[in-house]
Parts: sequence; C-alpha cells; structure tokens
Amino acid sequence: MKILSIGEVLWDVFGDAEHLGGAALNFAAHARVLGHSVSLISAVGDDLRGRRALERMEALGLATRFVHRAKDHPTGIVTVQLDASGQPRFTIHRPAAYDFPELSADELGELSAQRPDWIYFGTLFQMSPQAKALTLKVLESNPQARRFYDVNLRENSYQASLVEELMSLATAVKLNDQEVGAIEAMFGWPHRSLEEFCRGTAKRFGWESVCVTRGANGSALLVDDNYVEANGYQVRVADTVGAGDAFAAAFLHGMAMRWPAPEIADFANRVGALIASRPGGTPLWTIEEANALSRQ
Repeated sequence: MKILSIGEVLWDVFGDAEHLGGAALNFAAHARVLGHSVSLISAVGDDLRGRRALERMEALGLATRFVHRAKDHPTGIVTVQLDASGQPRFTIHRPAAYDFPELSADELGELSAQRPDWIYFGTLFQMSPQAKALTLKVLESNPQARRFYDVNLRENSYQASLVEELMSLATAVKLNDQEVGAIEAMFGWPHRSLEEFCRGTAKRFGWESVCVTRGANGSALLVDDNYVEANGYQVRVADTVGAGDAFAAAFLHGMAMRWPAPEIADFANRVGALIASRPGGTPLWTIEEANALSRQ
C-alpha cells in the first residue's frame, strides 16, 4: 500500500531515557516494517531534539521530505510515567513544532501524485487549528484514498465535536475499550456489547471496518460485516507505548492482504503484544518474531 501518515512527531521522555514517538510516526514505522510505502507529514523544531528525530526517522527507513522544520517552536515532548503494569500516563507539552506543520503547493501535489491508498490521522494532532486545516487539505486533495482514524484520546487533548467530525471523515476506525466508554459517555450511545457498539457506529458513520483493542484481552474487529473477538498474547510488558500504533499498522496490513477477520485480529494482536514487550514505541522487530509468539 501507499500510505500518508499525518500527525505528531515527538519524544517520549521516561525519566532519563527518551524514545522517538508520536502515534503517526509509530504507525508509519510499523507499516514500513510490514512492507508498505509511507510518507509522514509532520513538523519538528530547529533544535537538537529535532535533528535527532530526523536522524532516527531515516534510520527507521522513513523519509523526512514532508516533515516541516518549524524555527519558532520546539520539537514535541511527552513526559511518560508508567504504572506497575507498564500502562503509561502522558503529560503532553504544547505548543510544539508538530502543531505548526506546513506543506507547499508543490509538496501537496507531490503527495497527491503518489495516489495514496490510505491516509492515517488521529485526534491529538487535530487540536491545533493549523494542523487540522492541513489534514483537511490533504484529505480533500486525495479523494480516492480511504481514511484510517486512530482515536487515541489523551487527557485534555480532545473535544466531543472534534471526535465526531473525525469519525465522520473515516473509512476505518481503531480505538481501545476505554475509549469506547468515553465515546458512549460523550454522545449518549449506550451499548450492551462490543459487537453492538461496533455495528452501531459503523452503520452510523458508514465505516468499512472498526477495531477495539482490549490490552492483554486481545481485540474485537468488525470487517466487512464480519465480527470477531480474538484473545491476546501474554508477554512480559516493558511498556505499552506504541503497542496500539503497531496494532493499527498490522490491522491495516491484514485488510490490504484481504485476510479474513479472525486472521487479521490474530496477527494484529501478535504485533501489538510484541511491541509491548520492548521499550519505546518503535523498537526493532520482524514479522517472523510476531508469528512466533504463542499463547502459554
């Protein structure tokens, strides 16, 4: 596939350690491992973290052509605190460079000339008016592309009206079980089961597919009206940062390969678990390692 991933590039700061991250970057890096062509659209600052980010992106095989260098704003950082189970709590420091992305008319034309199959976007990035305007411009310039919305709700970084607008733009959506509850509360959409939630929201917005991650309990998927729940894989968790982004890349990969829903769910669970077993959002991994996981 040809994919445009538009969103934040930032450093996840764990005490004295820093790992390059941001949902859009993590997703792009994992999609690259899966063999897809990805153009990342974002911005970094003209600072040491920005230069290190660009070097790390190139090491991950990600082109930096459409990553704007914002001279007046620092490269984004998020302070991460982990609980006893490796679950993160994020403190997002804004404004940051990724709030001020830019594309020239020529760059926008160059992206459209790729005729992307999918455009990936999330919520946090769209809280910036400039970033949201650019996202909408990219979507409008590529009407043939399907749209993947990774909900990724972060504290104080979403609004109900924005979430509803982004859901209305999507072809496929990923969220976690806690976000299902948040959306139910935001909009008053009660559901008796995950299947009812998936089918109801897919019908409401015309989605082709929707998936709900459930941590160690696996995931629930609705793909082309086929619903499945798949058990997760037990691993020793280093941290869960980036695991959902890896799951999203694997989910999209499975759809591109036209796998049946149970196979997509199993593979995405494997990839998400593998990333959770390693520190940072973009650790090195292989498809063979994911396929080698077993339920013990």
